[in-house]
Amino acid sequence: MKKSFIHPADVSRIIEMAWEDRTPFDAIELSYGLNESQVIDLMRSEMKPSSFRMWRKRVTGRSTKHASRRSDDVKRAYCPTQYKPK
Repeated sequence: MKKSFIHPADVSRIIEMAWEDRTPFDAIELSYGLNESQVIDLMRSEMKPSSFRMWRKRVTGRSTKHASRRSDDVKRAYCPTQYKPK
């Protein structure tokens, strides 16, 4: 992944999606073509080191960040109020 090929608004949205507990990495890959390791690299390069460490600690092992580990009761990847009008 080359950061220069990602539009700044998309970088911001990818970070927002990765930061959300209920958005799986699979949804980010489907929307932006970045797999989990690429998202981690992007987060590492865009965030302060302390914020990155806090995020990694929070999402490591979190079942909601991986669609294959999610409960079948969860049918969506985002909160209905997540998208704001432009």
